Amino acid sequence: MTISFSISDEVAGIARRTAEFVRDVVIPEERACGGSVHDAPEPLRHRLQQAARDAGVFAPHVPREFGGLGLDLRGQAVVFEEAGYSLLGPLAMNCAAPDEGNTHLLHTVATAEQRERYLRPLAAGEVRSCFAMTEPAPGAGSDPRALATTATRVAGGWRIDGRKWFISGADGAAFAICMARTSGTPGDAGGATMFLVDAGTPGMKLVRNLETLDEGLFGGHSELAFDGCLVGDEQVLGEVDAGFAYAQVRLGPARLTHCMRWLGAARRARDIALERAASRSAFGRPLAELGMVQQMLADTEIDIEASRALLWRACWELDQGRPGAQHTSITKTFVSEAVGRIVDRAVQVCGALGISADLPLSRLLREVRPFRIYDGPSETHRWAIARRAVRSFT
Repeated sequence: MTISFSISDEVAGIARRTAEFVRDVVIPEERACGGSVHDAPEPLRHRLQQAARDAGVFAPHVPREFGGLGLDLRGQAVVFEEAGYSLLGPLAMNCAAPDEGNTHLLHTVATAEQRERYLRPLAAGEVRSCFAMTEPAPGAGSDPRALATTATRVAGGWRIDGRKWFISGADGAAFAICMARTSGTPGDAGGATMFLVDAGTPGMKLVRNLETLDEGLFGGHSELAFDGCLVGDEQVLGEVDAGFAYAQVRLGPARLTHCMRWLGAARRARDIALERAASRSAFGRPLAELGMVQQMLADTEIDIEASRALLWRACWELDQGRPGAQHTSITKTFVSEAVGRIVDRAVQVCGALGISADLPLSRLLREVRPFRIYDGPSETHRWAIARRAVRSFT
């Protein structure tokens, strides 16, 4: 098996332009708002996205037929890492969660009519979206089979009833992709269906916006209620009862793109720590010459290189059409934890300055901690990794 990690001139050029765009345009905007955009105004998003278009880096993941740059996952890994160097970089380039994952899902599963109605404006940045699967306990969370929201057949369509929470980007989204149970009972492995629900549909209500540790996701995280929400048959995404399979179509690549973006954030923390270690002296010597600081800097370099290698390998697997579930879980688990270690070390190297608002490290620390929970907590992935490993010997 030959694995190629070569980068084309096209991808290298997009990555270079992305790095320049993030440095010159996006980071000044991030500094102005402190990286907190849960309730930021839409004009900020539109301004950043127009600047990305002007720089030729808008929508790198979107197929060319829908106005994007059409990069495969390996290309996205290079470019998204550069985008993630700023908390607002992915937003500016329209490759932030949850829209990036929804774009992939719609392109893969939606009908031609649904692509025109939902995918095209989403890809163009004209609207935002959300993915409504997670529910308050005892509903779907780490175990999606616990899905409790129901969709019942009625004349001409479906009635959706249930409650969702921690729905990222829901506030201001033009539509939701809602997972609801159309057969079976909570705990069953099948029986889920995806529905496209337009904002303003009677019966879908935003209950509240959650206050969370992180504040860097545009639109925040919300709780939604579906109470007799009626949708037509044309708003079923894919086949009825096939929703869990489609969720994997979305979640596999989405876990990797999260890793790409957060690796960029980790690199930024590393760069801040290196600058501080080289310029700050203590005990008569630069910090960079002190053994304990050197160990932290070295461990950070190891974590970055290992994260990138795992990420590129997993991207290669999916680009080749291979299942990739094992490598995706390994990558998500390792990178989410490595990113946390990298940012934490950077704070430690910078000392009191690191926990102040004078540097972005305290904001980065708050942003990356939930990554060990999003898209499956580390414990769930380790359980799945071990099960697959054991099955290979039976």
